[in-house]
Amino acid sequence: MSIQSNIIMIEENMEKALKKSGREGEKVELIAVTKTIDIDRINETIRVGISNIGENKVQELEKKYDLIGDTVNYHMIGHLQTNKVKNIIGKTRLIHSLDRLSLAKELDKRSKNNAIVTDVLIQVNVAEEESKFGLKVEEVLYFIEEILDFKNIKIRGLMTIAPNTTDEILLRKIFRTLYNLKENIKNKNYENLSMDYLSMGMTNDYELAIEEGSNMIRVGSAIFGKRNY
Repeated sequence: MSIQSNIIMIEENMEKALKKSGREGEKVELIAVTKTIDIDRINETIRVGISNIGENKVQELEKKYDLIGDTVNYHMIGHLQTNKVKNIIGKTRLIHSLDRLSLAKELDKRSKNNAIVTDVLIQVNVAEEESKFGLKVEEVLYFIEEILDFKNIKIRGLMTIAPNTTDEILLRKIFRTLYNLKENIKNKNYENLSMDYLSMGMTNDYELAIEEGSNMIRVGSAIFGKRNY
């Protein structure tokens, strides 16, 4: 199938999931994960309407930014090393992987130097998998209060990566936990913070994620086919 027909199918599945969860008509943003994908195929996704692409590695985001330019929104969705912040500051619409104080400080400092505010999501390791980055659920409120005074980063929501499993009950529990955490934070009415985005759901589980409240999904192989590593 073509990239365009894959995207149409994903959008239809998104609509079905919204309808199933009683959120018909709400907007879910589709981020095309372009890890290992060549420029021509990325440009094809842009031509057929994709406006957000996600990268796991800073050097890949830099390379694609240089070749494609600002005709698309760039999302940093992978682990971000503190020493690489300077390379992507000002190039991202959203950084999904804020998970520690040292990174928040560096993002704030570099953003201030560039006279910008960088939008970020806090990465939460809901399932507490050792192989994944992110804060534990119970650490998130403390972390927010540590960084609320930073003027040059703005928290816009939360992100999680669910385990690679077919266990629907477990996946729903993880997504619902993050949704409930988002609502809890929202109800605290913190200044300089908004819970606009809940970034959860990938190729294998995005429909469940939407049913449980996601409004931003990160999809790669369902758009581009299986990757060649």
